[in-house]
Amino acid sequence: MSRKTAKKQRDKMFKTSKKDLVFFDLLSDDIDKTCKAAKMLEELFTNYKDTDAKIDVIARYETECDITIHNIIDLLNRSFVTPIDRDDIFTITKVLDDITDNIEAVAQCLRLFSIKKIRPATIELAQLITKCTQVLREAVDELKSLKTSKIIHDKIVEVNKLENEGDVLYNKIMKNLFSKESDPIELIKWKEIVETMESTLDACEEAADVLEGIVSKNA
Repeated sequence: MSRKTAKKQRDKMFKTSKKDLVFFDLLSDDIDKTCKAAKMLEELFTNYKDTDAKIDVIARYETECDITIHNIIDLLNRSFVTPIDRDDIFTITKVLDDITDNIEAVAQCLRLFSIKKIRPATIELAQLITKCTQVLREAVDELKSLKTSKIIHDKIVEVNKLENEGDVLYNKIMKNLFSKESDPIELIKWKEIVETMESTLDACEEAADVLEGIVSKNA
């Protein structure tokens, strides 16, 4: 067999097919559900009524994301060829799952702690979570055209910028909480809620960092 023929066969063996691109479809589907969960969380904070129904919707999105994550991992285990490094697929899958898990955790805290009234400053934090997930969705959707994308880098930078805004807001809320809240039980409750919201933004930034690494590898 000639060297040229061997190269053609090897290239054919490792060529990414349209079927392999289903990974990107599944990731897009997952982050889309995460965005919906984030939007419902924002609605929960903005309009604190029918709370159980809204929290149940968020929980349903989280469950649907878990199913999608399971499908990605299962496909990863059965695939010989992947469109990008399989470790990168596994890592981005995990960090996206962390975002949705944290969103649901925030919602469940409101129910478990029997929160009666939302603190106005936390509404802005919920809005930042929504913005972060939406920008992240735009970045994930660009994975299909990774080598030719003109916007994926800008979206990654935007996520990092939003997370930085979240850090500033988090510090402001926590300072106000510790200086003005006289009820220690309320302080403990809201400290947990706000920390989990901040962890959600951290998870978004981590996902953006993973995407940046993928971009660098495949440039």
